[in-house]
Amino acid sequence: MPVTAAKVENVLFEDQHPVPSDSRAELMIGLQKKQKQVNPKYFYDARGSELFEQITRLDEYYPTRTEIAILQRHAAEMARICGPDCVLIEPGSGSSEKVRLLLNSLRPAAYVPLDISATFLYESAVKLAREFPWLQIQAICADFSNQWHTHTELPAGRRVIFYPGSTIGNMEPAVAQDFLADLRQWIGADGGVLIGVDLHKSEALLSAAYNDANGVTAQFNLNILDAINRVANADFDKRSFSHRAIYNQQLQRIEMHLVSEKAQTVKVGDSVISFNKGETLHTENSYKYTLEGFTELIEAAGFRLQQSWLDEERLFSVHFLSVNPR
Repeated sequence: MPVTAAKVENVLFEDQHPVPSDSRAELMIGLQKKQKQVNPKYFYDARGSELFEQITRLDEYYPTRTEIAILQRHAAEMARICGPDCVLIEPGSGSSEKVRLLLNSLRPAAYVPLDISATFLYESAVKLAREFPWLQIQAICADFSNQWHTHTELPAGRRVIFYPGSTIGNMEPAVAQDFLADLRQWIGADGGVLIGVDLHKSEALLSAAYNDANGVTAQFNLNILDAINRVANADFDKRSFSHRAIYNQQLQRIEMHLVSEKAQTVKVGDSVISFNKGETLHTENSYKYTLEGFTELIEAAGFRLQQSWLDEERLFSVHFLSVNPR
């Protein structure tokens, strides 16, 4: 556990000391592409995380409140399908907010949150442990995008991955398929995945969700430039860029961009990156799936769709996937 942390009886903590990526080199690769791009993980510095929390409370932004309502309404049914005494594993668990909606119904044998920030992970696990003193928590600091494993033996029980928030939509479909295929190695032949997926819908509703009237999403998008400046010793000027979010109907995805308001150069370490006026930096994709399209994706990854839950307006969905025997 982090050296400053107090021990809590129902929390086991394992730090696998994930090796940080070479962020500057990674950023340069993206910035030197014909369509300049940046990994959206850089959104989530302290300020970016704060802004995203504000976004989730906006009237226009339906995904968070809609998924929460689905989880609350169907928690008992989800618990039945996950099975008694399952081992619930949440990659990229963050503050473990949404899992709180399920725990009293699921009563898992253990909850296994995984995140890359050791101190934040442990503090979140301790907070959760005090709210649910009956819950055994085995927190693992690891990079779940690599071949994750645990050195500490997990309790017996069916392995169930909890992956809310439509995070799968931030991945290119081919990457999402590979990610899902990797999950099969974590959970074994009898495991499952409980996953949130945003659905394809009207362009007007999607555009409003990512171009809110208060400009919070614009602030969130522009904040990534501050993160790049810190990480890569760059000198991006936020005043020279503007937010743009569009729905690409053909690819069924929201695309977030930052538009250069003028011809300019930006220093990134010892390198110089040139932007033409109107040129964009592509910061994020958010794919929206039809039920048929998502079914095709998961079947290609070796799963079958066992159960789905949707809100009445069919804005968002939560699914339980089981391994398709081969």
